[in-house]
Amino acid sequence: MIRPLLSLILTLAISSWASARSVGEVYANFCAGCHGPELNGGSAPSLIDDVWTHGSDDESLARAIAQGWPDEGMPPFEKALSSPEIRALVVYLQEGHAKAARPPAVADDAQDRQTFTSREHNFRLEIVAEGLDEPWSIAWLPDGRMLITEKSGRLRLFAEGQLDPTPIKGIPEVYDQGQGGLLEVALHPHYADNGWIYLAYSDPLTQVIGPTESMTKIVRGRLVDHAWVDQQTIWQAPPSSYRSGGPHYGCRIAFDAGGYLFFSHGERGQQDKAQDLSLPNGKIYRVYDDGRIPADNPFVNTPGALPSIWSYGHRNPQGLAFEPATGLLWETEHGPRGGDELNTIRPKANYGWPVITFGMNYNGTPITALTAKAGMEPPVVQWTPSPAVCGIDFYIGDQFPRWSGNLFVTALAGQHLRRVVVHEGRVTDQEILLQGIGRVRDVANGPDGYLYLVLNRPGKIVRLVPVE
Repeated sequence: MIRPLLSLILTLAISSWASARSVGEVYANFCAGCHGPELNGGSAPSLIDDVWTHGSDDESLARAIAQGWPDEGMPPFEKALSSPEIRALVVYLQEGHAKAARPPAVADDAQDRQTFTSREHNFRLEIVAEGLDEPWSIAWLPDGRMLITEKSGRLRLFAEGQLDPTPIKGIPEVYDQGQGGLLEVALHPHYADNGWIYLAYSDPLTQVIGPTESMTKIVRGRLVDHAWVDQQTIWQAPPSSYRSGGPHYGCRIAFDAGGYLFFSHGERGQQDKAQDLSLPNGKIYRVYDDGRIPADNPFVNTPGALPSIWSYGHRNPQGLAFEPATGLLWETEHGPRGGDELNTIRPKANYGWPVITFGMNYNGTPITALTAKAGMEPPVVQWTPSPAVCGIDFYIGDQFPRWSGNLFVTALAGQHLRRVVVHEGRVTDQEILLQGIGRVRDVANGPDGYLYLVLNRPGKIVRLVPVE
């Protein structure tokens, strides 16, 4: 009886997969005849201008697709399209509208001559360091020297206007494939006393037969005479959980006011494992600064759960920062195609991936129609189409006083910096800055009060300087 049942399940799964329609196919078959193959209109209005008779938000678009506006010539499609397909079509329309509205990129040679305007401050960009190989993260030593990670596995020093041509010696081997490599660098809150520097990277596990497998690993060490020494492992995924391929490592590090170390870990392209507390995929973790497990972690006494887990149900967390005024932990997360998220992170909370999401698969097929479910945390804000949000930081400097306490969010695909105003765990305002300057990987407060950006393509560090 078991074997026929398994055969039936497999047959149904294959049938469901084979019948999945991409969103491009759905649009071509049901929409393009009236709205045009490029969404720019035909016998029906354009879908990429700013004229939306019945609303441009996700809910209004989904309602229009499902129920139509028959009196205006728009038929209902709720019987022809599934709920996940309607959700995917909403993402497709939002992508098309955003692409049409995107301004042209700012040329590299024009960036340092241009004054950029925002609602609160005018500023210009100043190149700090260039010629880097996919920089990922920056941190400052107390003497003013800047540490820079390069994805390929090099830790660099920048001092007195010069990039040291010789990388730090002794850095652990990294798996530099796909989204893996040498990722985050962070200093211990009491670095001046103990000298600890923390690294997050993709740790390779070489197989005797087969491809190299890897997972994110957290270590700490010290910098002595241009060399990495005294390395200690703070956290490592169980070797049995290592996998081949290069997607979704995370990884960011943040210390709270109590000195606890928090870090993020992507689900490594294995989406269902984000819901499994016995596996490291798709989680945010909390440990002591030396890797010990706090006794009050939420899953310490849960049988089978990894005791270092703080929250779960994450896809690919790319930003992690504590709000200075409240101590609230904020996180940015890559969605799939659509549905990038900004979350506030709470212990034991389930953030839903892949059960709920605002996005669809990269090939245009739907994932689910569910964007909310009881017992799962909704995002504070979701962005569709996906800007590919990355590193974040709260501004605490004195060079831009009207930005004080604002959250700054970087974007790779969106190629911009986003200023986000938050209040009591909510977003009250957003403003996009620097649209089209390149893939912005990280943002950080500098010791000089300026705001620094890491651009991984082209590989350089720039800073925002106020212009009166």
